[in-house]
Amino acid sequence: SMSDSEEERGQGGLPSANVQRIMKQALPPNSKIAKDSVDTIQECLSEFICFITSEASDLCANGERKTISTDDVLLALQLLGFEEYLDPLRLYLWNHREQSKKSSSKRSKPTTAVADAPT
Repeated sequence: SMSDSEEERGQGGLPSANVQRIMKQALPPNSKIAKDSVDTIQECLSEFICFITSEASDLCANGERKTISTDDVLLALQLLGFEEYLDPLRLYLWNHREQSKKSSSKRSKPTTAVADAPT
């Protein structure tokens, strides 16, 4: 029998609570989502991830590299016909990297009250 964590994650390994939260963002307030629809979306997401990863892996193999890079994933998306996702993903990546820079610079600064106080 499946453990609680296996059941919560579904066969694809993606947490159903996270999938359901993302699905709810696309729906009007007070909408309901059947569990089997969450399971179906989990399976679709897992297939999509494998599809993109396989193409990115092929790009690495052609370049005689072992590590899939962000550029490999973006190129895989483009080659597989998902061009419309490229600009939003690039924007997300840029924002993510900016946030990472800010949080790493905060960690390296002295943590005195004066240093953290707004000016």
